[in-house]
Amino acid sequence: MRVITCIATEHNLWLVLLAAVVCVIGSYVTMQLLERALQTEGPQRLGWVFQTASVAGASVWCTHFVAILAYDPGAPVSFDPLLTIASLIFAICGFGIGFGIATHSTQRWTLMVGGGMVGITITIMHYIGMAAYHISAIIEWDLAYILASVALSIPLAIAAIYIAIGTAQSYSLLIGTAGLVLAIIAQHFIGMAAVTVTPLTSDLTNAVIFQAMAVAVAGGALFIVGTGVASHMIDSRSRTENTMRLRHMALSDSLTGLPNRSSFGEHLDDELAMAQRDKRRLAVIGIDLNRFKEINDLRGHHAGDRALRTIADRLRRCLRQGEFVARIGGDEFAGVKPFDDPSDLLDFVDRLKSVLFEPLQVDDFITRAGASLGVAVCPDDGTTAQTLISNADFAMYRAKVDQSKPVCFYESKLDEAARKRQVLSRELRRAIELKQFELHFQVQISVTDAAVCGYEVLLRWKHPERGLIPPLEFIPIAEESGAIIEIGEWVLREACRRAAAWQTPHKIAVNLSPVQLRQSDLPRRIQQILIETGLSPALLELEITESTIIADKTRALHILRQIKALGVTIALDDFGTGYSSLDTLRSFPFDKIKLDRLFMNEVESNPQSKAIVRAVLALGKSLDVPILAEGVETKDQLDILRYEGCDEAQGFLLGRPQPHDDIFKDGSVRDAAPAAADAPKETSIKETSIKQPGKRVA
Repeated sequence: MRVITCIATEHNLWLVLLAAVVCVIGSYVTMQLLERALQTEGPQRLGWVFQTASVAGASVWCTHFVAILAYDPGAPVSFDPLLTIASLIFAICGFGIGFGIATHSTQRWTLMVGGGMVGITITIMHYIGMAAYHISAIIEWDLAYILASVALSIPLAIAAIYIAIGTAQSYSLLIGTAGLVLAIIAQHFIGMAAVTVTPLTSDLTNAVIFQAMAVAVAGGALFIVGTGVASHMIDSRSRTENTMRLRHMALSDSLTGLPNRSSFGEHLDDELAMAQRDKRRLAVIGIDLNRFKEINDLRGHHAGDRALRTIADRLRRCLRQGEFVARIGGDEFAGVKPFDDPSDLLDFVDRLKSVLFEPLQVDDFITRAGASLGVAVCPDDGTTAQTLISNADFAMYRAKVDQSKPVCFYESKLDEAARKRQVLSRELRRAIELKQFELHFQVQISVTDAAVCGYEVLLRWKHPERGLIPPLEFIPIAEESGAIIEIGEWVLREACRRAAAWQTPHKIAVNLSPVQLRQSDLPRRIQQILIETGLSPALLELEITESTIIADKTRALHILRQIKALGVTIALDDFGTGYSSLDTLRSFPFDKIKLDRLFMNEVESNPQSKAIVRAVLALGKSLDVPILAEGVETKDQLDILRYEGCDEAQGFLLGRPQPHDDIFKDGSVRDAAPAAADAPKETSIKETSIKQPGKRVA
């Protein structure tokens, strides 16, 4: 009753209400800032703890000061400025320590210790403030009320901090605020009830001045609290903007600005759910650019990036409501189209195709990127995102193989081959790591004296489940996927390492893929491998087909000249098929010409083939370039070559491709090639899956 009587009869109720407003607003903002401090770490958390302590200290101090000014002791009063300021500083420091302990961890003891420090700070600040409050009267203190104020304030502060930080309920912040308000009010008004004043004089302090001071102090407190609110709002907005920016970055392709793979996955899941709910159909379109690698390799990454940005911008502009296109990675894109009428899907695909086949200008270079598109439709071709994406890819691979059909719809029977190619492509990338590749060597001999001239290096893939996979099956896949770069480098390094260890030096011939020749740093890589393995450049011969250099002849010949400058010899492979342009022979000084096996197969029975062989041999003599005939399988064929003056030969008659250790032992030849003159006649046996027309595969 004493507390209520004290408030009702000895205080200005309007100022008491003002103090309560300051206390409630300050406590709520304090809890908001404290919650923000918990979400940060390190120096940033210290900054937020200081901001929280400043708001809390100012709020509690101003609540106390306004409530003191509301008190009417019936005697003159004054304030000690030093103690008054000291109470404010103590409040801020005490709250800083308490909040620092409470936010250090969410363990129970740290919350209780931190809350206890907050309660002690409220208590001590109150009595420092009372010490600064001088009354011209006899003052008596009731110890019971003093102890009661402390006994209520500290537990309430502990409960407030524990609930606000230690619990994760939606109402935790409000209950924590209420607890802190009760701790402050209980401490102040129970503490004031402990005071009994006996005036010594009847002179009273001007109440109007005190009321003005109270309003000014409250205004200052609210200003400080307002700065805390502003800081929290600015930080919240910044965090929201940063979160949105990070989400945009996470779901957008940084190069083109299109949605990325993650965004595509989210969008497809949402569209599938809506399509199944609304009984609509949904198409997934896989897109792969046909000539992007060529642009990238021939013109550089800068040109490739510009091409991708241009294509992405065109795709973006051709979209209509409900349509979606994303860049999945590299030169791959994907689209999503919900539809009811098949004509809507065909219109979307036609627009994509039109955009992708438009002329593309990059710097001073004009080309057409072209694309292969595969379409899978839900529910016909699958009902899950993974199935639709996979089937769209299979249809796209079929379109890539058949360039006359840039758009293919998924068909389970037709796309089974593409499914196998995709599986093979994945396994191919791990073949080197799993040591599934091995090199075979086939001897090359001099036709005149049967001396060994060198060995051609051929690649074999021993699959653990499928057995020996022919090069004609996996090399095209490696070239399409880009894995041929890594595979080709492994072949070259391993072949050079093997040859460098031979006691009797022999030249090795290694095939170069068209994809490898498009690498501008190929000469540097070759030089590095020669240095690493210790093989003399004169013992390395690189074989290329004319189709390898025809796409960008100037660039290819420039790279070949750099390689030749290293001391490496260059052989023109499969001559007589494909282009067989005499201009190519004129443009570059090849060190050897390899006559394609096709002519050797018919040289005994076909006069035209024999005439062509004779003409090529005569051409070689005129250019002073040695000729090597491939596919020699019978003694009659070898006799014809000897009679016509061929320089070198290679084929099953002279030696089949064999693993290294079957030919060499301790660096020396185990079984020498049979003498050409004495070699027994064999029936024609072709080593299939080593070459294909117009393309040389290792």
